[in-house]
Amino acid sequence: MIAPPRLGRSLKPFRRPHLWVALWVLAIAVVVVVSLVPAPDLPDVPPGSDKLEHFFAYCVLAICAVQLYAKRAAWLGAGIGLVLLGIGLEYAQGALTATRTMDRWDALANTLGVIAGLATMLTPWRDALLRFDTKP
Repeated sequence: MIAPPRLGRSLKPFRRPHLWVALWVLAIAVVVVVSLVPAPDLPDVPPGSDKLEHFFAYCVLAICAVQLYAKRAAWLGAGIGLVLLGIGLEYAQGALTATRTMDRWDALANTLGVIAGLATMLTPWRDALLRFDTKP
């Protein structure tokens, strides 16, 4: 009998890996949609506070990557992917939308958020989700 394919060799040994990966992918999709939705559809925020939103969103996505993956190479790959996503979305805002503009400071806030999120790999919190959902 052929064994079913594993979800990912770099994932931590969760009881429900598909759930956690799906939630992370959903969070990434939400960031993409919110980044490209027309500006008038977004709530008004104080000037400059959007940089904190960018930082926080990408920090959370990177923290999730640390929670999901067991290997440093996977953390690095996820981090690079998130930084490229943030930069790509900034370009897309300028090229594909009429009500949004590309902002290099947003891309920097995204990148700093990814770095901060990945820094959790150096803490005991890096396995918090694993402690909650370990294979029996």
